[in-house]
Amino acid sequence: MNDHGKVRLTIRVIGCSWKFVHLNELSTTPDHTNGEHSFTITHPFHPLCGQTFLLLSQRFAWGEERVFFSDPQTHLVRSFPLAWTSLAFPDPFLVVAAGKTVLRFSDLQQLVQLLRQKQTHGQEEH
Repeated sequence: MNDHGKVRLTIRVIGCSWKFVHLNELSTTPDHTNGEHSFTITHPFHPLCGQTFLLLSQRFAWGEERVFFSDPQTHLVRSFPLAWTSLAFPDPFLVVAAGKTVLRFSDLQQLVQLLRQKQTHGQEEH
C-alpha cells in the first residue's frame, strides 16, 4: 500500500500472456514455466549452445525475462535471458518472411547509411 491506502500494481507481460504483480514482489519469487520442463540454449556464440537443461523457473529478473536452471556440474541455480533459449518466441519478421528475405527493413536502412558514408568518403579522397 502507498501513503493513500491504495495498492500499487504493475502488469508484467510474458509472451502473449500477462499478470498483475505487486511492486513489492521479490525477484526471487518463483514464477510460471508455461508448462515447459526443459529448454535448450540457442544463442549461437554461447559455449553451452545446443545443451538442454531442466527448467526451474521462468520470470522477469534483472530487467528482462529469464529462465532459471540448476547447473548439473555445480548444482548452483543459474539463469539465461529467455531470448537465448528455445523458449523464446520466434521473431515475427522471420515468421512472416518465411525465408523469402535475408535482410529486415532496419538492416537495409543501415546498409544504405553505410554505403552513403563510403560514397562520401570516396568522393573526398578524389
